[in-house]
Amino acid sequence: MHSGFSSNIDFKVLSAEKIEKIHEATLTILQEQGVKIDDEEVKERLLDEGAESKDGFICLPPALIEKALDSAPNTITLYNRNKEPTMEIGKEQTYFGTHADMLEIIDPFTDEVRDFKRQDTELMCKIADYLPNIDFMLAVGLAADVPEKIQSQLVFLDVIRQFSKTINFSSNDVQGLKDQLEILNIAAGGLDKFKEKPFAFYYCEPIPPLYHPQESTDKLKLVAEAGVPSVYMPYCMLGGTSPVTFAGTLAQCNAEVLSGLVITQLFKEGAPIIYGAMPSIFDMKTTIGSYGAPEFNMLIAAASEMANYYSLPFYGTAGTSDAKIIDEQAVSEGTMSFFSSLLSQADLVHDVGIMDHCNSLSPEMVVLYNEILNMLDSYISGVEVNSEELALEVIREVGPAGHYLNHEHTANNFKKIWYSDLFSRAMQKESESEVRTKIKEQIKDINDDYKVSINDSKEVKQELDDFAAKLLARV
Repeated sequence: MHSGFSSNIDFKVLSAEKIEKIHEATLTILQEQGVKIDDEEVKERLLDEGAESKDGFICLPPALIEKALDSAPNTITLYNRNKEPTMEIGKEQTYFGTHADMLEIIDPFTDEVRDFKRQDTELMCKIADYLPNIDFMLAVGLAADVPEKIQSQLVFLDVIRQFSKTINFSSNDVQGLKDQLEILNIAAGGLDKFKEKPFAFYYCEPIPPLYHPQESTDKLKLVAEAGVPSVYMPYCMLGGTSPVTFAGTLAQCNAEVLSGLVITQLFKEGAPIIYGAMPSIFDMKTTIGSYGAPEFNMLIAAASEMANYYSLPFYGTAGTSDAKIIDEQAVSEGTMSFFSSLLSQADLVHDVGIMDHCNSLSPEMVVLYNEILNMLDSYISGVEVNSEELALEVIREVGPAGHYLNHEHTANNFKKIWYSDLFSRAMQKESESEVRTKIKEQIKDINDDYKVSINDSKEVKQELDDFAAKLLARV
């Protein structure tokens, strides 16, 4: 099992008092204002459980929230395609994931920003499979050369066949999810076996403010009954789809997640659900929802602390930028977001390598961020204070005006210091950066030589091929 990243630095955005105030405000929103739900069956079942209908909205009493929190699991073990445990989320370990597809790709071989094509998924699968700090991959269904009605199914199928680590997936519609569950059934040898060792988890969203549309609740029902762990993640934009104030946005976002939790547990008590949150700014200059704003990173860290308050695993965002090309802005914004996520001890962190406020994907940035994560890991490991680390005997032996270069203690411990494969500390360096050249060479080597290892039987491989043909035949 990959150990993930663990921070030994005490970091808090919210004090215990602030968390309690946000929690109380959340309960007030849910009980007095309520949420909009389209699904009549869900509304009836909630009313039977003690909820109230008010002006067309469903108001949830605190007891329903507590009941759902009591039934949802605090930790979830995720597996890879070869049925080996890879991540135990909810244990203060942080794991990162990138995308299998996106609207656009910054081509690492030509530097062209172009439409993402289905064949690009194979390269992304190889890169993510190879890099040690990428633990999962998100398949969303956006390839430009695939018909929309089968986009999410086909990319999920491609990732199933070409990626050995844990898979995060979403669907364009309910039929897409039904097809994806059939794909899971084939790959796992039955959904019962999948439940025992889940190698994939689902991504779903409400619509802020406080709206659970029919499609979202239908999806929650399907994955809950199938035993697929699911993320429920509102994307709140301050001043657009949530209050412009930080505390107000956190309270609304929290209300959306917790009411989604109630709905999920209504379908299947004990269904594994992951608290997701993307509270960011609505940029009044450009009208975009920012993926690089400092407020975005701070509020995600705060939301992670809210999830921890409820003992729920958390799904965050990092390695993102509003920059359109690989430049100083991209590296600055991405690095800051990693730092924030690591210090806040988010469990799962998605979107590594996403740029242009979630329009494009950069394979080069994924490789670079893998190295930046190694760098930050050295920072968050913090300072151990014990007799061995204090090294008082070594200090005594060297004495004033001595040096430690030839001391045995140095020889035994200097390799604990981090040395980069990409960054240079040479005393004499080239006048231009060599980093991107090294990244491009690494991507070429991965693309040419790396083989993904998945232990599927010939029968499973054939069934997956047959299902791909079945999808393509629809269009």
